[in-house]
Amino acid sequence: MLVDLRSDTVTRPTAEMRRAMAEAEVGDDQYGEDPTVNLLQETFAELTGQEAALFVPSGTMANQIALRVLTRPGDAVVVGARQHLVLYEAGAGPLNAGVTWLTVPDAAGSFDADAVEAAIAGADHHQPGVVAIALEDTHMAAGGAVWDPDRLAAVGAVARRHGLGVHLDGARLWHAAVASGQSLRERAAIATTVTCCLSKGLGAPVGSILAGPIEVMVAAALERKRLGGAMRQAGVIAAAGLVAMRNGVERLAEDHERARVLATAVADRWPQAGLDPKVVTTNIVIFSHPDPDALLRYLQPAGVLAGTVAPGLVRLVTHADVNDEGIELARRALARAPGD
Repeated sequence: MLVDLRSDTVTRPTAEMRRAMAEAEVGDDQYGEDPTVNLLQETFAELTGQEAALFVPSGTMANQIALRVLTRPGDAVVVGARQHLVLYEAGAGPLNAGVTWLTVPDAAGSFDADAVEAAIAGADHHQPGVVAIALEDTHMAAGGAVWDPDRLAAVGAVARRHGLGVHLDGARLWHAAVASGQSLRERAAIATTVTCCLSKGLGAPVGSILAGPIEVMVAAALERKRLGGAMRQAGVIAAAGLVAMRNGVERLAEDHERARVLATAVADRWPQAGLDPKVVTTNIVIFSHPDPDALLRYLQPAGVLAGTVAPGLVRLVTHADVNDEGIELARRALARAPGD
């Protein structure tokens, strides 16, 4: 048995997804004629309270499109220092959109509205002018942390006061909704644009969706084409996304519970890592280790695949293809692992 905890993108499509893909009604999406893609987009727009949505190949592309429609080259974006946009997209934001990052501390996965205000005020002192705010929910690098609703609202209030766009990188937004007990619409209420990944947690084989106002999505479709993301009979993969949204959300709570089991195992084995299992509220466990490479080499022959997200930081991610038996195997392997 091999338990793959490297990411929740490693899941394989279910039998129902495969049937839906084989039977999907399709058309040319670039002409707006793929009924399955259209249904996927309409469904997501409705769930997030947005006017329209756009199906794209990846979450990174969705983020890059959002930057291109909300900013112009030279504009500044306030963003958490450890967000996916900044650290895990190979420098794509400055390259593709020409933006300047104004990073604010986000060690716990979110940031204060006051930090945003301070960044905005810098424009009066010869610093780049802020036109947008970007945030990530859940925050991967902070161990899948969920934004507090009051903090979200406070950042939204700052954005409205200054007329700024807000992009919500909601790659795992469904996880945040399940963990918080809120709807996607409530979680995305402050967003001008919001994206969500269908292959992280929900189990679809490929695809993300970007939603926002109609005029913004019209511009987004052009940017998707410029980035090479326009698709044709994409209903074949959109069909799996529809199944994922219909059947993959409620079970996310199981992933969250299983992640806490792993977090407890880590805390018991390496108390010096400072990981409190109580703060693990979604499906990601991140912890420090003196020799991550050695740990990963030990875990693999024990039947467990893990990954890293930064020097000295190990990541474990639960998902639909890992059941209780797999979690128990991983728990035992962690309990015996070297590295004091």
